Amino acid sequence: MAIHSKVPLRFVLGRGAVFGALLCSGIAVANTATEQTELSLAYFAGPKHAMNNAVFKPFQERLAQLSAGRLVVKQFPGGALNSSPARQYSILLDGVADIVLALPGYTSALFPKTNVVSYPGVCDSAQSCTKALLRARPVLEREYRAKVLALWSTSPAALLTRDVPVRTLEAMRGLKVRVASRLDVPFVEALGAAPIVQPINVVYQNLANGVIDGVVVSPSAIGGFKLHEPANYLTTWLPLSGTPVALLMNRDVYAALSPAAQDWIDTAADAALSIRGGDGYAQAAERGIAACENAGVQVIKLSAAEKRRFKAAAAPALDAALNRQAGDMSVAQVVALLKGP
Repeated sequence: MAIHSKVPLRFVLGRGAVFGALLCSGIAVANTATEQTELSLAYFAGPKHAMNNAVFKPFQERLAQLSAGRLVVKQFPGGALNSSPARQYSILLDGVADIVLALPGYTSALFPKTNVVSYPGVCDSAQSCTKALLRARPVLEREYRAKVLALWSTSPAALLTRDVPVRTLEAMRGLKVRVASRLDVPFVEALGAAPIVQPINVVYQNLANGVIDGVVVSPSAIGGFKLHEPANYLTTWLPLSGTPVALLMNRDVYAALSPAAQDWIDTAADAALSIRGGDGYAQAAERGIAACENAGVQVIKLSAAEKRRFKAAAAPALDAALNRQAGDMSVAQVVALLKGP
């Protein structure tokens, strides 16, 4: 008998109870060729988000293929189960969704090692940052009370501004600038700006209304959140690395599946899935810059000399950060792990 649900089964029956309840009622759970188990995948962005084609659909399709249709994924995009980017990890732990897209930077205190990938000088592209995360993955996975299906990165941050073109370090002085994580705060402060932590889904309105002067964000987010519309200037480089992204699965749901089903998930969520995420964000970054150009946003590329000035300004904050702890390791140790031999 097939198992179908409009929402996660645990959301209806309660975590840990669903499989026992099904067995008691005489319904076998995903053990025969005729049964189908549906997993919910929740994310706060719309279905046209770049990660749908890069990560969600490939995982969805490969899992269906490997299981001959017995294990399927149903998407709940656009915040259908919860619209808060910062709460995606919570809804996974609470059993509202079986699988979620999570941005560790929004809850940086929970994932201090993972977020080190965003520090200056760690990596310089979505692909290199993703490879850094994969190098450190065995250690980083221990931070999550979930099964990590994939771990990848956005392209490094750029700066969108409404009224002030940022061509020099001096132009940063006093700007109210949105950042995604509190870990970015000391580096942006070192550049002379006033950082404000905000989730991506409120940035458009805040920039349009002048609540903030600028947005520190990967160019890959520009198109998906239409940030080229309220912006007039794009400075394509800042001394920051990529932003980590994770596809996570509820541990109880995974543990309740048959060994065969677990193997299908492990195979569908191999390292290639994370690489696809990094590649997808690199392509989305190119589209984001093109969207700015097409909309008449002035694209500013800092000179090599000006980049050196930005790096020098951020250096004291980086030196201080390297000496801090990230869980049971120093930040310097995590950086070395990410960079590899």
